[in-house]
Amino acid sequence: MARHLEPYHHDPLLELGRAIHETSYESLSKEIKLEGVKFDIYLKGKRTVCEIKTSSKFLEAATFQVKYYLYRLRDMGIKARGVVLVPREKKRYKISLDEDSIKELEEAFNDIRNIVSMEVPPPPKRIPFCRRCAYRDFCWV
Repeated sequence: MARHLEPYHHDPLLELGRAIHETSYESLSKEIKLEGVKFDIYLKGKRTVCEIKTSSKFLEAATFQVKYYLYRLRDMGIKARGVVLVPREKKRYKISLDEDSIKELEEAFNDIRNIVSMEVPPPPKRIPFCRRCAYRDFCWV
């Protein structure tokens, strides 16, 4: 994102995610945009950010994403909770922002700043997520 690269928009997994997002929780308002973030669902009365995922396979990354949203809201003076929703599995995972999470996020911000400031990116390292990533062509071409 720092280099204005975009994922392949017709990636089958992105399209599946969009379809699940559009057809799940239809009665709730969707896609609340703030500077630099877009929540799938925000339940204003409950102050809850919800992120819809196609599976719980990468729950750790989804949890980190929601914690980032909660961090941004906290910086705006809004104390909120988070939930990762996995409609196909009928699961929901409650997420909160604690001091350990804040430290972890701030370490990640430093790592990101270091990588973005490099003239040449670090060499790619294959991880399990690579085959599902819509950016994979940038690393492996």
